[in-house]
Amino acid sequence: MHAVLNGNDGHIYWREVPDPVIADDQVLLEVSAAALNRADLLQREGSYPPPPGWPEWFGLEAAGTIVKVGSKVEAEGKWHVGDKATALLGGGGYAEYVAVPAGMLMPIPAGLSMVEAAALPEVYGAAYLFLFMEGNLKAGDTLLMQAGASGLASVVIPMAKAFGARVITTVMNGELAEAIQHLNADRVVDTSKEDLAEVMKEELEAGHGVDICVDCLGGDTVGKCLPYMNFDGRWIMIATLAGDPTNVDLRKMYVRGTRLIGTTLRRRSSEAKAKLLSDMVDLIWPKIEDGTIRPTIFKVFPIQEAEAAQDLMYSGKSAGKIVLTVKE
Repeated sequence: MHAVLNGNDGHIYWREVPDPVIADDQVLLEVSAAALNRADLLQREGSYPPPPGWPEWFGLEAAGTIVKVGSKVEAEGKWHVGDKATALLGGGGYAEYVAVPAGMLMPIPAGLSMVEAAALPEVYGAAYLFLFMEGNLKAGDTLLMQAGASGLASVVIPMAKAFGARVITTVMNGELAEAIQHLNADRVVDTSKEDLAEVMKEELEAGHGVDICVDCLGGDTVGKCLPYMNFDGRWIMIATLAGDPTNVDLRKMYVRGTRLIGTTLRRRSSEAKAKLLSDMVDLIWPKIEDGTIRPTIFKVFPIQEAEAAQDLMYSGKSAGKIVLTVKE
């Protein structure tokens, strides 16, 4: 089969690799579509390798058709050859086939295409982790979602609103603010014109300070904004695209009961991920099927143009998920 490999020369390549061999508790998924994630860019840069046991090529989420099942999977009877599924992966989705532990599979919500289904597992799993498991989101909370034009934000914002939260988000310019209007955030902060710390101070003084922040940027902004969280607020760090260091006033943190939480989905065990996915299907899938939440697809590329797709993500000009088609 073919897969997208890191050339370690700044480029990536669609090349022939060995066919996957499935274990007893796995299925072989023929991939129809695979979605991009920021982790793919870090992997391309050599700073985020796949977990042990997963292929070296890219891809954390994919959708397709099961073409083979292991003996344990067959005995359990939940998944069968011919079933359509979407899968959360430790790696290997940018390929024609991928071996997937049965616990990492989810049914495709009714009414979704393969392209839409490929955009679910990683980003919806991450959103569920950040909002409900780490953030303990409840109706009436105020959420701050950094980088509102990202693929993750395209899921987090409507998911949080579907469960009764008020949402503030940030963008780098007015063009991106226009591009995300359909997400219906309650306040969009254009950081080219507004200072986020001042906005948070204003929100706090108005009686609806931020309870939860999901932050993929980091940098100086974190330390400047932490003093303006609501009491018992949760600032959840998932990446540091704007820089690793920040200066934190620790006294203001403990006085306000603020929690600074670092987390990722990829590092969790297969067992933990399987439990998360099962819970997510029960809670979130009905809202996808009734149209309350829907993945936002920004652009679709053929798998052979994976480098162009990643370069688009690098550019910061996308507003939603970027997806690769492997098999029509």
